[in-house]
Amino acid sequence: MNAVEIQAHARQLFEAHGAKALAEAAQMVRKVEESGDKRLVDDWRRIQVALTQLRGPGVS
Repeated sequence: MNAVEIQAHARQLFEAHGAKALAEAAQMVRKVEESGDKRLVDDWRRIQVALTQLRGPGVS
């Protein structure tokens, strides 16, 4: 996925799950790790980073 797609997925996940979006992304990372698809794992990790950035400063 390119950067625009990563950001779009992160926004959609955040809109759908709110504060639980980061946990949902982490769950997806674990799920796709089991499948062995490294590219998809990398995409989901990038989505996690984008979600962290969406939450803004002061939230950990």
